[in-house]
Amino acid sequence: MKAIRYHEFGSTEVLRQEEVERPVPGAGQVLVKVVATSFNPVDDHIRLGVLAEMIPTPLPITPGLDVAGTVAEVGDGVSGLQVGDPIIAMFPLDEHGGAAEYAVVAADLVTAAPRSIPLTDAASLPLTGLAARQAAVELAGIKTGQTVLVNGAGGAVGSIVVQLAVEAGAKVTAVDGPQHADRLNGYGAEKVVDPLDLDAGPAPVGGPFDVVVNHVRLAPENLAKLTPYVADGGIVVSSAGPVPADDARSVRTAGVWVGPDASHLADLVSRIDNGVLKLHIADRRPLEELPTIHQDASNGKLLGKTVIVVA
Repeated sequence: MKAIRYHEFGSTEVLRQEEVERPVPGAGQVLVKVVATSFNPVDDHIRLGVLAEMIPTPLPITPGLDVAGTVAEVGDGVSGLQVGDPIIAMFPLDEHGGAAEYAVVAADLVTAAPRSIPLTDAASLPLTGLAARQAAVELAGIKTGQTVLVNGAGGAVGSIVVQLAVEAGAKVTAVDGPQHADRLNGYGAEKVVDPLDLDAGPAPVGGPFDVVVNHVRLAPENLAKLTPYVADGGIVVSSAGPVPADDARSVRTAGVWVGPDASHLADLVSRIDNGVLKLHIADRRPLEELPTIHQDASNGKLLGKTVIVVA
């Protein structure tokens, strides 16, 4: 089968298209005929080797933490899944495998794909959706009537956080460039504001807020400037570096560390099929362009969430 792999950590030049043996599912696993995967920024960091100690992963690596496709085979002990079922899943951070014609994934990580969108597009959901749900639901616990600031709201994760917060009944201020304004307003954000002047403090954007969710990678000294944006007793959740707590004001802090979870993914799928969650996909590109996609990401030229079409 066709796959893109790398045998050593390094620049995008280590990515090579290869012919490899089609994997065989073991007990508790399914073989997926891959329709699509997607690019996530962590893919770039893993390929560079900067996460090798934190997330030990044996080489060679077939990148792609998201997978959408159909069940091709089921291993021993697997129930509830049949050949031909359309599914999606997120691989554990130390496994990967989406950038190939076939991939093996643990059956308990698999979720039925959304029915209301193309299966290819569903590949954009797993990691970003789970990261957003962890931030908004598990960590922040956003509730009706709260005020929420989402920094980096136009990105793949931030866009879903905005929608989850709006659905929860919060009043959302979305922070990102003006090119995202119409879409974020369409998601239900009450205000869309330009990137923060962190030295100006929260007042110019209507803060402080009950919840601040940050998806913008900032220097540590600038991350610290987000703490005053949180109201007394509130929480700041960040996927892009730690933001300090403020014990004197009972301001809590939490970091996003996303992992696969089939039940949480199924919840996101139901929101899509119920029409309350929309996915924003900037581009769809063929598997052969994966090295270029990694290069574009490294150069800051990737337009946004990019789906990688395998079949």
